[in-house]
Amino acid sequence: MSELLRVEDLRVYYRSIWGDYKSVDGVSLAVNPGEVFGIAGESGCGKSTLVEGFLGLVKPPGYVKSGSALFNGSDILKMDHEKLRRLRWKELAYVPQGSMNALNPVIRVQEQMVDAVLAHERMPKGRANSLAIDNLKQVGLPAEVARMYMHELSGGMKQRVIIAMAMILRPKLVIADEPVTALDVVVQRSILQLIAELRDLHGATVMFVAHDLAAHAEIVDKMTIMYAGKLSEMGSVHDVFNDPLHPYSRALVASIPTIGKKEAKGIPGLAPSPLNWPTGCRFHPRCPHVMPICPKEDPEMKEMAPGRRVACHLFG
Repeated sequence: MSELLRVEDLRVYYRSIWGDYKSVDGVSLAVNPGEVFGIAGESGCGKSTLVEGFLGLVKPPGYVKSGSALFNGSDILKMDHEKLRRLRWKELAYVPQGSMNALNPVIRVQEQMVDAVLAHERMPKGRANSLAIDNLKQVGLPAEVARMYMHELSGGMKQRVIIAMAMILRPKLVIADEPVTALDVVVQRSILQLIAELRDLHGATVMFVAHDLAAHAEIVDKMTIMYAGKLSEMGSVHDVFNDPLHPYSRALVASIPTIGKKEAKGIPGLAPSPLNWPTGCRFHPRCPHVMPICPKEDPEMKEMAPGRRVACHLFG
């Protein structure tokens, strides 16, 4: 299967008076057409920075230290501003973290959607208006929402509007960064179902970024776990949940509260600072299986089976 997106050795750093914050430090991954690809991990592990890095959205003092991001064979990181502007929204859509606050409060929903369409496609304004209303209906919103302002919408309605805007030009890849954060569990479930339905309806590929493992279990096909700016494990969602290999993945799965479980197990210690990552395996200060080699050598990502990879000295 031809890959839609391949990220290789991406490093995104932030300059400071104390040195570089190495938020993303050598990440490689591939996303295939038609799949929902999940990125999970604790807050601060680099998930959002990874996405912003390969989309060319990192602003100073942040910068891309090295790496490539091939989308349909072209490196996004080497594109000029105009080529990148044409690619975004039409081929590559982004639902940012905190997207509920991304709507303009002084213009109506329909006007915002039409502006996005006309900035990337040549079509009569009447057709763009109809397209906006049709897409609102596809995400379960009535046509009346098109005439509303941001303050008239609930949190779930705002999120649906943002998703409708992301899908309006039928992009090949939609990246959703924490799309269900700050929503109640009922609305969360409806948004997750909506993302899956839109993937099936339009054939879009989805990259789903969230710290909530239960949300990943709902919709993703393949997922990777991030820790301290690096990937620790990758595999199908069934493999990662049913047979996690990396001690960090095991701890994350064990921490999920479920019915019948007496108590969820936490992960001891704190996530390290990107200004001073631990030497060797970055999880070793919190790992219950730490070995003498762990503080000395950074484990390589090893393929355990087709599509199943882990970076841990336990699998040397």
